[in-house]
Amino acid sequence: MSASWIVLPGLAETPEEFDRVLELLPGRDVRVVDPWQIPVAAPLDELRAATTAGTPVCLAGHSIGGLAVLRWALVHPGEVERLVLIDTSLTSETGWSWLYPGTRADRMIRSFLTFVGRTGLPRLIGPTLRRLLVRVGSATNRDLLSKATARARYGAADSWLLFWDDLASSWTLAAEVAELLKDPPPDLPPTVFLVATGGSSRFTAKSWLAGQRELAAKLNTTGIEVLSDSAHLVHLDRPDAIAKALSD
Repeated sequence: MSASWIVLPGLAETPEEFDRVLELLPGRDVRVVDPWQIPVAAPLDELRAATTAGTPVCLAGHSIGGLAVLRWALVHPGEVERLVLIDTSLTSETGWSWLYPGTRADRMIRSFLTFVGRTGLPRLIGPTLRRLLVRVGSATNRDLLSKATARARYGAADSWLLFWDDLASSWTLAAEVAELLKDPPPDLPPTVFLVATGGSSRFTAKSWLAGQRELAAKLNTTGIEVLSDSAHLVHLDRPDAIAKALSD
C-alpha cells in the first residue's frame, strides 16, 4: 500500500479549494489539513499528531504550507517518502522580528483583531475579501468555494485572528527552516517543485524562480516544473499539475 499524502494549504486557504486536486486522484489517500482546526505553522509535533496518517507519509505544501512540510522532512526525514513544494514560501520571508508571536506588537494586533471579530466586520466583508484574494492570486479567477462556505470560513469572528497568527508564525517558521538547512540530513526525500510564474506572479517571476532554484539546490530535488499559466494559487489554476506531481 502506498503512503498517504498529506497536503498543507497556504495562508488563508481552505481545504475545500483543493477539491479539484482530490477529484483528479480517485482511489488515492490524500488528506488536506484544515487550517481552521490545526494551524499550518503550528509546532511540528502538534502538526504530526493532528494528521493521524501514520508513517511514512508523502507531503505536499502550498505557500507557507511548503515551509511547514519542508520542516517536517528536515527534522524527521525517515518519516517522509516524497515531498512536493507548490509555489512554496522561501526561507528569506522572515518578516519583522518586532511582530513575531509573543511580542508586544503581536499582542496588540491580536487584541485589535479580536475586537474587530466581535463587531461583525468579518461577516460583512470577509467573503468579499476572499473573492479579491482569488482575483489577484489566480490566473483563471476560478473559485471553488460555495458562497455558504466562504461565509462560514471568511466571515467567522475569529477568521482574521487566525490569518494573522498563521502569518506571524510563518515568519518564525521561515527562520527555523533556514537554520535547519545549514546542516540538512543526508537522507532527504525526493522533492519536486512547482513554481508559478503566470498571472499576477509574472511581475516578480524572475527573482521568484531564482529563489525557488536556490532552495531546490539545497534539497534532494528531482524536478522543477515552471507553470507559466498559473498564478500563486496553483491548486485553482493548475490542479492537474499538482495531481500529476502527487501521482508520478
